[in-house]
Amino acid sequence: MDGIADMGGTPGWGPTHPPGRDEPVFAEPWQGRAFALALLSQGVSGFNVDAFRHAVERLNRSAYLDQGYFGRWLNAAELMLTDSAILAPGAIDARARNLRGEHVEEPPIPRPAKPDYTPTAPGSLRPVDTPPAFAVGERVRAKNISPAGHTRLAGYVRGHTGTVQLIQPSALLPDTHAHFRGENPQYVYTVRFDSHELWGDDAEPFDVTIELFESYLEKTT
Repeated sequence: MDGIADMGGTPGWGPTHPPGRDEPVFAEPWQGRAFALALLSQGVSGFNVDAFRHAVERLNRSAYLDQGYFGRWLNAAELMLTDSAILAPGAIDARARNLRGEHVEEPPIPRPAKPDYTPTAPGSLRPVDTPPAFAVGERVRAKNISPAGHTRLAGYVRGHTGTVQLIQPSALLPDTHAHFRGENPQYVYTVRFDSHELWGDDAEPFDVTIELFESYLEKTT
């Protein structure tokens, strides 16, 4: 899914600033509460971590950017809870207005519609019966595709060629797991890309490494 969340490698956002040595985990108390609510909402809604990531990437530009990192976690938590009918659409807004002293009717509590999904094992690693399709040192190309649903294939590497550095254990494929369409485990590859390959000859010289699932890659010709 192409949206505001897939901003890696895009220009116009200014330099990155690494966190300070003494930077607190949560700069403000509400951020800690938002973090806790997001984790709790996953369990209550029946969503898995990939479905949570898909909720984040489905936020509009304002919901994703205007309230910062933990604001988008809170907005994604609300989306998960309404998607699974734990909360009715508009329920949070109505409750907030009533807490501010307004008198608005809150929507009735809906009947929950949690996903019909049970993991086959704990964690995200799963064995596969086939050998890896690619080898360490092999040149590979990230597929130039734009999936309609969730994916961890970053837009800035699509269609570009890199080199396999490491073969990781096989894990659940986020593209199907986020939509409860099966675990579909695949090998994960650490692939190194040259900055000039990704952003052209004017880019500063450096390497970028990214983890890519097997179905994201194809052999070069």
